[in-house]
Amino acid sequence: MDAATFLIQCLNALQYGLLLFLVASGLTLIFGIMGVINLAHGSFYMVGAYMAYALSPLLGGNFFVTLAVGLVLAVVLGYVLEWVFFSYLYDREHLQQVLMTYGLILVFEEVRSLLVGDDVHGVQAPEILAGSIPLGDVMTYPVYRLFISGVCLALAFGMYLVFTRTRLGMKIRAGSVNREMVQSLGIDIQFLYRIVFAAGVALAVLAGMIASPVSSVYPGMGNSVLIICFVVVVIGGIGSIRGALVAALLIGVVDTFGKVLWPEAAGVLVYVLMAAILLVRPAGLFKAG
Repeated sequence: MDAATFLIQCLNALQYGLLLFLVASGLTLIFGIMGVINLAHGSFYMVGAYMAYALSPLLGGNFFVTLAVGLVLAVVLGYVLEWVFFSYLYDREHLQQVLMTYGLILVFEEVRSLLVGDDVHGVQAPEILAGSIPLGDVMTYPVYRLFISGVCLALAFGMYLVFTRTRLGMKIRAGSVNREMVQSLGIDIQFLYRIVFAAGVALAVLAGMIASPVSSVYPGMGNSVLIICFVVVVIGGIGSIRGALVAALLIGVVDTFGKVLWPEAAGVLVYVLMAAILLVRPAGLFKAG
């Protein structure tokens, strides 16, 4: 493997890992802070991809306007879902949570089939980001993939600031530790949870929207993402944003270089990594926070 190829694979690993982090961060927020096992989280990723496909023609093909409108709709969707469904699950057993959220997967798939059909679609990358940068004499790397990495890094830094430097982050962290105590201090924990859930949905939807130009938009695309995101959450530590970032980057490197160097075993290397880490740290790499 020459230097240019190695650099390209490093960039691919970074981009894939950061995209995984964007989805998994929303999952670990909902799972770790609210205590809800949300199997429908992958469906939000799918919803984001289909939003990018369906909204773009309606908004004149402007990709950035599509992202903005999609994010607003995602926040509304998350807020309504928490109010109508998830607010009743906090004191229920995990089996009931799994059954209800699995039912949501079926609902999302049927609604998607009715609205846009079952064909595979593509989304055009914005023209301003459609070029490539040279790497070596013959290789290039798409600018849009660098844009994806940049967006994910910016959001990761933004989440760090919110959780460690703001009163909202302090309330969310306190609510994840002792819900009753936070309520006794006069904080509306129900509204706080709705904000957390809406933010988690928005992160997954945004990931689906920005990923759509580099991957096909197809039925069931959220299912495989959900599995690998649970792996990220388990490795990183349930409820830990920092852990989700580190775990997603590790998985990006293992998966990308595994497919290049050992393609026959690439499908299991991520799970071998998870097993190895859990043998040493059963609770994951980091504690919640």
